[in-house]
Amino acid sequence: MTTLPRRYHIITFGCQMNKADSERMAGILEDMGFEWSEDPNQAGVILYNTCSIRDNAEQKVYSYLGRQAKRKHEQLDLTLIVAGCVAQQEGEALLRRVPELDLVMGPQHANRLKDLLQQVFDGNQVVATEQVHIMEDITKPQRDSTVTAWVNVIYGCNERCTYCVVPNVRGVEQSRTPFVIRTEIEELGRQGYKEITLLGQNIDAYGRDLPGVTPEGRHQHTLTDLLYYIHDVPGIERIRFATSHPRYFTERLIKACAELPKVCEHFHIPFQSGDNEVLKRMARGYTKEKYRRIINTIREYMPDASISADAIVGFPGETEEQFENTLQLVTDIGFDLVNTAAYSPRPGTPAAVWEEQLSEEIKSDRLQRLNHLVSIKAAERSQRYMGRIEEVLVEVQNSKDKTQVMGRTRGNRLTFFAGDINELKGKLVKVKITDFRAFSLTGEAVEPLVVLLNDQHLTTQL
Repeated sequence: MTTLPRRYHIITFGCQMNKADSERMAGILEDMGFEWSEDPNQAGVILYNTCSIRDNAEQKVYSYLGRQAKRKHEQLDLTLIVAGCVAQQEGEALLRRVPELDLVMGPQHANRLKDLLQQVFDGNQVVATEQVHIMEDITKPQRDSTVTAWVNVIYGCNERCTYCVVPNVRGVEQSRTPFVIRTEIEELGRQGYKEITLLGQNIDAYGRDLPGVTPEGRHQHTLTDLLYYIHDVPGIERIRFATSHPRYFTERLIKACAELPKVCEHFHIPFQSGDNEVLKRMARGYTKEKYRRIINTIREYMPDASISADAIVGFPGETEEQFENTLQLVTDIGFDLVNTAAYSPRPGTPAAVWEEQLSEEIKSDRLQRLNHLVSIKAAERSQRYMGRIEEVLVEVQNSKDKTQVMGRTRGNRLTFFAGDINELKGKLVKVKITDFRAFSLTGEAVEPLVVLLNDQHLTTQL
């Protein structure tokens, strides 16, 4: 084994799925006897869990790697690992670019980290990027939070959006069975977690690959069925899910979210563009009209629901008029949050080789204009909270003001208020909102302070 300290350091780039994968890999390393090191230079195993959605994330990985590769010339027993989507995309090419690497492993191999590391410690340089059936996770993740937790329900993606590398790097859809998902959630409830987020690259596709259909010909296992199945797990007070695809978002799912008290009134449904021709070229499989119908239906069932989304500007061939259709959609719907990005050509995707690529100047200009509008609309949405009493799940201390704690409303708005994190962490607190910004709120705990502790209401004075 390594003579460097048995410590590890993980740096995670990208999406929630990557964060969940990193927690699982940290759990495996802890199981192997490694301890977390805040300082990468004090760690004997360094793992970069990478993202290839955008070019700048990829370049960041190489700059981090360069520093540690130099260190390896002095400390030969340092173990360097690149995991995640860049690893899957580049494979052995990574070893040619950075020969100091010990292990290159795609996302489907996260649960195999122990076996792969053993091969490294036996003196091998290992590349694990072949398509595999993902092993059921039996190692407890080393989770970042003690209040909220990610729970993977489906891996991979079968969509073929023309700009996206995810199907290439994360493989085909593989759903976990309802039983193992519920078992994991029950354990989280026993450990004191209050909120879970069900995760999938295309979560509405959950269960399509599992056997069984109903007498009506419907898949027996859907995300809607899963929500009903896990809803009564003791200890869990809130349930979220992401990321949704408009193509598969059903009224049956919306109705379930309205009926089930623990499911939060927050929906993350990317629209990517507000123009039908662009959506068609993206191969998204829906129109802006269908997207609007989904949002209207959500608001019929839950008028106060929070809606967040993703959008791409500067897609190849996008005209000014087509971009303005995106602005119009954002204006009309009034999102609580939109994650925006300028189009970035990704290797192996159809759109990357199209001739009508837009200049960086046009993409940057459109991104700034969209971000400005998103902030204005988000501030308008935040304003509705003024004077209201919101249920806030306290997660952490406010790093900028130690007298405050930070949590989220059911609609996923960050909320700050005065309080002691040692007393309030993991509690559901009633907070009166006194100030708002585009993406966060400030308030005061309502006296007497009402908290939920071990499923029992307790009343305490502030």
